[in-house]
Amino acid sequence: MTALKYDIVIIGSGIGGLVCGNLLAKEGLRVAVLEKNKQIGGSLQTFARDKTIFDSGVHYIGGLDKGQNLYQIFDYLGVMDKLKLQRMDEDGFDRIIIGNDIHEYRLAQGYENFVKQLLKDFPEEETALRNYCKKVKTVCTKFPLYNLRTKGLYEEKAEALTEDTRTVIESLTGNKKLQAVLVGNNALYVGIPYETPFYVHALIVNSYIESAWKCINGGSQIGKILSANIRNLGGDILRHCDVQKIHVEGDRAIYAETIDGRKFYADKFISNIHPSKTMELISSDIIRKVYRNRLRNLPHTISSFLVHLVLKKDSFRYLKHNYYYHREGEIWNLTEYNEDNWPLGYAIFLPPASQTEEFAKAMTIFAYMRYDEVAPWQDTFNTVLFENERGESYEAFKRYKAGILIDKVEERFPGLKDCIVSYTTSTPLSYRDYIGNYDGSLYGIAKDYKDPLKTFISPRTKVQNLYLTGQNINIHGVLGSTISSLLTCITLLESEEIVEKIKNAQVEKNR
Repeated sequence: MTALKYDIVIIGSGIGGLVCGNLLAKEGLRVAVLEKNKQIGGSLQTFARDKTIFDSGVHYIGGLDKGQNLYQIFDYLGVMDKLKLQRMDEDGFDRIIIGNDIHEYRLAQGYENFVKQLLKDFPEEETALRNYCKKVKTVCTKFPLYNLRTKGLYEEKAEALTEDTRTVIESLTGNKKLQAVLVGNNALYVGIPYETPFYVHALIVNSYIESAWKCINGGSQIGKILSANIRNLGGDILRHCDVQKIHVEGDRAIYAETIDGRKFYADKFISNIHPSKTMELISSDIIRKVYRNRLRNLPHTISSFLVHLVLKKDSFRYLKHNYYYHREGEIWNLTEYNEDNWPLGYAIFLPPASQTEEFAKAMTIFAYMRYDEVAPWQDTFNTVLFENERGESYEAFKRYKAGILIDKVEERFPGLKDCIVSYTTSTPLSYRDYIGNYDGSLYGIAKDYKDPLKTFISPRTKVQNLYLTGQNINIHGVLGSTISSLLTCITLLESEEIVEKIKNAQVEKNR
């Protein structure tokens, strides 16, 4: 079997791997991205039911207005001109609904508008709202790469790592309902009380307050554009390449070997899969047991259960915003549900099909779900996205859970059931199989403000030419994984010049 040689071999085609591939291909390096599945893109993947497109993970994106951080990176990579986007409701991209309170609380785009909209519901809280916005923006300035700066890459953010979200929010206002609204969309990062660092909240929420967008016809277009760019620059995107081994000699990786025996040689390697799974591919003693155990035992964020509804024509009006619901008083306890009170919260996402359609074609309902609920079927694996062959007991479990979740949403949106043509579901096992983590974790390794270094994963490894990227290196999401890719490329190239190129490209365009 012919062995192939590249400058860079990247394992995994999630957005972290694809952005790394695109950035490095632009530097003149010959890149190969190896993907085990039929479809590329990791959480960018989409799937279709009844001729209706659903996103598997990316339901909306922030930071894509001209000059903002993700816009600048995507523009440099040649993505922005090709993306089909729809701007979400500027007066409320996310709407928070709480218990039996009939009001919808709006989280708006633009910081002044953010304050303006919430002042309608909390007129006595202007000081708290302005202090909240100031705190978020201040924390965001402490992260250089988030702002496309390179000075103080590690030192500057250290002081922002040791505050937890709940304590900060409660210090800003004593109004319990306002507290619940400000963290009402915490499914974006799985907010755990007195644990989740405030910087995680700030970096994620800030990007949506700056600007919030949906991808028309799904987020998979991002992966397709990045892949086409890599190919146009002389690289390869190879699917059905399930890497089973990284062969190491001394302190260097020599080749990656797939399950069917193909070998891919390279000067340098990047892994976009979970750091612990990456170490499992290496048998060399250079990766010490204590490090392997540390990675394996790091806590993960909870997983999810999703119901994807195909809707009857002209039955449910399309909305340019999402909904996040939680039961009164439970905003900090959403992951602590039991069989009797599940779900304590849910989110609703409506995928857009075009700029002009008045009615929604589909809806995705999201709720937390722990991996242990699907543990009885954990020894089964699927081969086609969201199509399950785990037996009737698993199908019955999904129908039961879907019924509960749809009933819960029906309470708030009467008549929804009459709008449904069909539905399909995804569980923690779906994400485990197609994203490639252990337990279907939504956002990978869980951060803890009490011990920030415990969950710090460097892009460098003991294998001198093997680097890590993806959501576990920085923060998660499209923006977080993209910034992780920047960090990985800076580390690999031993140069910060790539960030200057991104900024200079914007300067040249604006001339």
